[in-house]
Amino acid sequence: MLHSITKKLENQTKNYLSHFNINNQNLKQMKNLKSIALALVVAFATVSVSAQTKKIDAAKSSINWLGKKVTGQHNGTVNFKDGALVFKGKKVAGGNFTVDMTSLTATDLQGEYQGKLNGHLKADDFFGTEKFPTAKLAFKKVAVKSANVFTVTADLTIKGITKPVTFDLATTANSASAKFMVDRTKYDIKYGSGTFFTSIGDKAIADEFELDVNLKF
Repeated sequence: MLHSITKKLENQTKNYLSHFNINNQNLKQMKNLKSIALALVVAFATVSVSAQTKKIDAAKSSINWLGKKVTGQHNGTVNFKDGALVFKGKKVAGGNFTVDMTSLTATDLQGEYQGKLNGHLKADDFFGTEKFPTAKLAFKKVAVKSANVFTVTADLTIKGITKPVTFDLATTANSASAKFMVDRTKYDIKYGSGTFFTSIGDKAIADEFELDVNLKF
């Protein structure tokens, strides 16, 4: 009698363990299948949203600058040499631009006065365009701010000095635009800076100048 009961318990235990092992194997298989499926989804998403580079039309794109001083302000333009934005789907993923600093000009003056200001801006006191004929901007980080608007952190190189700048970039299918301030003193352009020359009074020139950028593709 006791032997029969013991045998029955052994058989039940074996059946239970066998069932448990099968369930464990099924669970492992299900987990493996889920992992494979997830990997395939990620791979498919990566392939389907490939990067697209859009080169700018340098002739139609523009950079307008505005510099202020205690007694007034000056504004003008500088031209792109080349550039491109990188998109993944509708999202901006990167960008690189080169600016022709030798094209720098004031547009609020004419004739002799324009020539004098242009000469001063291109001299070593300011942008030193003979030695540094180009400036560069390279995107380093892009975050979505809202629909078709991105917050960009980029490296801006002027006079061979590279410093970070941050700005918002708005995009459409065929264009993009941004407006931001640049502190010229970070690029060793200290002429007329009230920060470094406190005795110059009303001859002081603002450390920051504004750039209004419009890109056309």
